[in-house]
Amino acid sequence: MCVVMAGAERVLTDFTGLLAGHADLLSPEKFVATSADGTEVDCWAIAPADAGLGQSFPTLLNIHGGPFTQYGNKFFDEFQLEAAAGFGVLYCNPRGSSGYGEAWGRATRWPECKEDPGSGWGGVDYDDVLACAEEACRRFPWIDADRLGVLGGSYGGYLTSWIIGHTDRFRAACSERACNNLLTLEQNSDIATVFRTMVGVTHVESPAAYLRQSPVTYVDDMTTPLLILHSEEDWRCPINQAEELFVALRLLGRTPEFVRFPGESHELSRAGAPRHRVMRAEIILDWFRRHLGRSTA
Repeated sequence: MCVVMAGAERVLTDFTGLLAGHADLLSPEKFVATSADGTEVDCWAIAPADAGLGQSFPTLLNIHGGPFTQYGNKFFDEFQLEAAAGFGVLYCNPRGSSGYGEAWGRATRWPECKEDPGSGWGGVDYDDVLACAEEACRRFPWIDADRLGVLGGSYGGYLTSWIIGHTDRFRAACSERACNNLLTLEQNSDIATVFRTMVGVTHVESPAAYLRQSPVTYVDDMTTPLLILHSEEDWRCPINQAEELFVALRLLGRTPEFVRFPGESHELSRAGAPRHRVMRAEIILDWFRRHLGRSTA
């Protein structure tokens, strides 16, 4: 842990010192991407350890949950695992994230909202994360622009599912504990009826407003190889959210892969059984190795 004193950082604790002695931790580089409407978005990139050898690397765009939370210049184990496995790592704070003021956080409220109407999920946030990926491809020579993957959990899973229904820019995707049908989510989540505060109307008054912003509505346009991960005891985004998308894709003749974790909740990646957390990490890395390959000279 560090504290900023007069513009400089001073170390207060060293709880991860032992880990640092056994692992080569990589530092992110901050950059700014300009979104479709000219908005500047804070982004970060982590290059694999051997990125200075003239090679190009498959790269993963990570999308955080929430959406009202944020990434930053700090340690996150999943990014270190991805970089150690030979992937470039990208992440950003699109509109809807916390830390940039109320207008930024409320920018993804639905157009139906009487106060502070926004684009709805899948609007300006979609533009922002795509801008991050494209700016990174222009800026960093170690990124193989033809081998991009995208992944995220919860809202990050939502936006991953939404992305592959609206662009084929990414070669592979992993949507985890996602909300894919907002209409059914508003009926059976453990926080059911709370989504109306973002939508502006209830699902009874306007089911169309929920379906319009639901990834499953656009399933016919999803051709990107997709890995779906979900926990069977996830009450925040119940497992039917995964099942609906998986079944719809299979009915269309697509070949998504679906992994279910028994006995786990929405918190699998953070507080799940150790063996399941290890399994999850290995499944994700294997998926992107299979679809994106490894570094090339």
